[in-house]
Amino acid sequence: MRTVLQRVSKASVTVDGKVISSIGNGLLVLLGIEDADNKDDIDWLANKIMNLRIFNDENDVMNRSVLDIEGDIIVVSQFTLHAQTKKGNRPSYIKAAKPDVAIPMYEAFVEVLEQKMGKKVGTGIFGADMKVELLNDGPVTILIDTKNKE
Repeated sequence: MRTVLQRVSKASVTVDGKVISSIGNGLLVLLGIEDADNKDDIDWLANKIMNLRIFNDENDVMNRSVLDIEGDIIVVSQFTLHAQTKKGNRPSYIKAAKPDVAIPMYEAFVEVLEQKMGKKVGTGIFGADMKVELLNDGPVTILIDTKNKE
């Protein structure tokens, strides 16, 4: 699983002109899933995201997690995170999981986050043409890949 994690002051997802998810202070998680991903990846990534200390404390030091600030999360599926650009100028998405694999993994990931948060997590619509709007706070943008746990 590969993510682009953004600390936001606000974010929303719109499909067909209708806002389907919106949050204030929290995290926008763009999530790419590949065939090799499994339940261990879901658990590891959810724990990492929930406990990542990237929100400021009272001394303006990034020392608080999304749980600590009681923030919100939106998760948006994004197969293009697995783009391979080594050859030519047209990206290949061969490593991105097909919907029959990706949708259950995406839903399971959201469910794990909801259990850990104790509240609803916003989502996009898998496979839809989504308009994602955000106000990146910081900016703070972090890349996480479960196959490269740095």
